[in-house]
Amino acid sequence: MHTYGVGATVELPELTTLVLGLDDWPRALGEPVSEPRLLAAVRAALGPQVEQLLTPPVVPDGDSSGVPVSPFPRWLRCPVCSRLASVDSGVFKLREEPWRPERTRYVHEGCPRTKATRPPTAFPARYLMACQNGHIDDFPWVEFLHGPASCLGTLKLRELGTGGRPGDVQLECDTCGRRRRLSQAFGEDAKPFLPPSCRGRHPHLGIGEHCDQEPVTLLLGASNAWFPAISSALAIPSAAGELSQAIDDAWAILGLLPPGEQFLDVTLTTNPELKRLRTLRDRLGLQAVSAAVDARRDGSDTGTDVADLLTPEWRVLTAADEVPEQPDFKLRRVDIPVALTGLVADVVLVERLREVSALRGFTRLSAPDELGSGGGRIVRLSRDAPRWLPCSEVRGEGIFIRFDEARVTAWEDTYRESGLSGVLRDGHRAWRERRGLDPDEAWPGERYVLLHTFAHALIRELALECGYTASSIRERIYANTPDADGEAMAGVLLYTAAPDSEGTLGGLVSLGEPDQLGPLVRHALERAQLCSSDPLCSEHDPRIDGSVHLAACHACQFASETSCERGNRFLDRAALVQTLADRGADRDTAYFSSIQA
Repeated sequence: MHTYGVGATVELPELTTLVLGLDDWPRALGEPVSEPRLLAAVRAALGPQVEQLLTPPVVPDGDSSGVPVSPFPRWLRCPVCSRLASVDSGVFKLREEPWRPERTRYVHEGCPRTKATRPPTAFPARYLMACQNGHIDDFPWVEFLHGPASCLGTLKLRELGTGGRPGDVQLECDTCGRRRRLSQAFGEDAKPFLPPSCRGRHPHLGIGEHCDQEPVTLLLGASNAWFPAISSALAIPSAAGELSQAIDDAWAILGLLPPGEQFLDVTLTTNPELKRLRTLRDRLGLQAVSAAVDARRDGSDTGTDVADLLTPEWRVLTAADEVPEQPDFKLRRVDIPVALTGLVADVVLVERLREVSALRGFTRLSAPDELGSGGGRIVRLSRDAPRWLPCSEVRGEGIFIRFDEARVTAWEDTYRESGLSGVLRDGHRAWRERRGLDPDEAWPGERYVLLHTFAHALIRELALECGYTASSIRERIYANTPDADGEAMAGVLLYTAAPDSEGTLGGLVSLGEPDQLGPLVRHALERAQLCSSDPLCSEHDPRIDGSVHLAACHACQFASETSCERGNRFLDRAALVQTLADRGADRDTAYFSSIQA
């Protein structure tokens, strides 16, 4: 889902593989997960043919089935004689171990430097080609060395140094004697030796297509070789009553039924998982339940934008006293710490939550959130339009903090007048222009910078106190200006979750109590005033290096990719507190200036 999804390379003990598309997955081994809001959102993105959200295959004990993979890259190297050849050449033989599948490997049986009884294990050549359209391919070893000339010689890949740098790796041909260092496969120097355009291959689907993008060389296992495109939603109580909530919870089953009361009646009677809905049928009548199911199927039971997953969550989180407790959702409003009065409008402890995430595609070289409206570059998971998507569900706890809307609006004006907003926006435009994207799109707004920076500062402080690592605490930013589409939002949800059915143990929620949260926020703001990289960090100009952050760096504000929803962009410590650069410029854009130590 998040690291080794469809189209990603997986390094096993003895070989490297590529996860195949959904066409090859054993769908029957997946367990359905019900989350109607998320299902409606992915249908809006991928089409109405999506029927279900399923977990990855649940493999029975003793069964060797699971997620299907294929050897990739398909060029291997013998570590003893340095022979380089493709899997299809017959040079390397696959040795399968049915009872110990982790020992399955390719061997070089004809290696001239070892005994025939102990052939060495062949390992993948660690260079690949990829492009912005999501294609990935084996490195063109023959073309890289010989160009248009035809030569059927034996290739060898020798490591001349111990550092493993491309300049220490040399490709040779035993027949014609040509040699070339792999350092010539990167940057501008690579253009004379590599294909001018991508070959358009999707090995996870077994297909190819035309592509006019220029490919780039990647190392096997590079972090930018695969980025998941994930949609996630919190399981929140339905506002339409008990019947609607029961239908939502059972939609993974009901959504597959054909229309008609007779099919619904039989299913309610025979399926033990529909006990709650069966009780409502006996109380309200089959006709009422059937009408509600039909309304849910037609989408006439809601007037909201199905693609907007955050607004319904915002409405529930900001109405904590009116939300009924559910098995996977429980809210408790607490007092605001005295120091945050006038700055924060609400603090809600989310004592139980359930998050469902669905994988709807992936990208290469650039993360999906970097593409903005260029979502056409997201690679599909199957050859045809998918009828189901892999998903995961986790349970946990969190702290929701709602900022005062009037104070945030006033701060936005101050931040714009200071010029910092314009500097950050110029960096954002330049960053998008370099990627061939519309420079005027995907600007999240000044309040997003404030909320995002606050979330990162508090995540670091929470990790020091609650026992969870910073990488296990995630952020969910609710930011929308009053003049934008939809209602005004200004809040953050910091939460942690685990796949276990019991979720987490309350260590994070306990820090949301007034006597705990107040000192935590104060300490977070104190740490944000000074960075160990100052004054370089506080004086950072995104227009110079093409980044999308101001006073932020790895030493003070950057978070792990599992925590941050925007790849550590749109951050500025000056939005929270006064930094060294602010003192020198005699300006104060700090939202928390009233409690700054």
